[in-house]
Amino acid sequence: MTAHRPLPPVEALSAAAFTVPTPEPESDGTIAWDSTTVVVVEAEAGGISGTGYAYGSGAAVAVAEGVLFPAVTGGRRSAADVPGAFAAMVAAVRNVGRAGVASTALSATDAALWDLKARLLDLPLADLLGRVRPAVAAYGSGGFTSETPEELADQLGGWAASGYRMVKMKVGRHPDDDVERVAVARKAVGPDVELFVDANGAYSRRQALALAEQFAGLGVTWFEEPVSSDDLDGLRLLRDRSPAGMVVAAGEYGHDLFYFRRMLAAGAVDVLQADATRCGGVSGFLGVDAVCRSFGVPLSAHTSPTLHAHLCCAAPAAVHVEAFADHLRLESLLFDGALVPDGGLLRPAPDRPGLGLTLNRAAAARYAE
Repeated sequence: MTAHRPLPPVEALSAAAFTVPTPEPESDGTIAWDSTTVVVVEAEAGGISGTGYAYGSGAAVAVAEGVLFPAVTGGRRSAADVPGAFAAMVAAVRNVGRAGVASTALSATDAALWDLKARLLDLPLADLLGRVRPAVAAYGSGGFTSETPEELADQLGGWAASGYRMVKMKVGRHPDDDVERVAVARKAVGPDVELFVDANGAYSRRQALALAEQFAGLGVTWFEEPVSSDDLDGLRLLRDRSPAGMVVAAGEYGHDLFYFRRMLAAGAVDVLQADATRCGGVSGFLGVDAVCRSFGVPLSAHTSPTLHAHLCCAAPAAVHVEAFADHLRLESLLFDGALVPDGGLLRPAPDRPGLGLTLNRAAAARYAE
């Protein structure tokens, strides 16, 4: 029997933030933006580097460097001991506050440590975690409220033509126009592509109930955050009274397992969403999968398609990944090896260890904070 070779200790961690402008100003039902910030963490051990990332505020770099990194590198922690590092980081942010910026930093660091471990073992991350499927369905996501009807039709129709079987659009900024915009989208994608809408919590309960009926008439099968994700009673109301064939989804802002358990215990959603760049990276997302399985509720990954492709290939409760237009563009811009859906599927490469990503330093430099 060959003796097991211990993995080396985590020797160094570094963090940087990159802010990339959007091609045009964008908006959804509740906010508008003209740039996106990516926080990148790199972890080193034994001459190998692992990469993790999260979307959020550049302020996460200070939290990572000042609070999280000492918790990981103190005591020569083995690169194999990612769960131990995760527990140490959660403890370290207790007085900082786990939600928000701290969770962005925690998520990016945890992902970097898992990527490092997988690279040291020369395995794709999905294989290290244990695949339950070779590929995962992706849905095209964009359809911003800032887009004209023509731009909306071109984007969603293009996705449908390229093989996506599900597409999502934003609603809620101008409720009086939303039924007409959804009709434009339905015509563009045809009758056989599932159409999702996302209000980002913009509607009141009564508005959402009324619009759910009208959206259902246009074949909408997914109503995301029809009301605020903090309004669990309102989400439950929508879930109970929405038309048959329409699911209610929420959860993308969750940062720890208690958040997700409360949402499921309230019966607030048909499908739970989670974002590994907010809920604690790989470790956090796998915990959410376990919570979903305990409640018998499907799990959908929010944005960050390359990261979530690996996780959802290994998470039994996962049903699909959001191929968010902004993140597809950013991941291909900032990283070499970013995944792109093919025929509506994301398939982690079997011959690329870890996440298969490498920061393109030349491309990223112009966007550094």
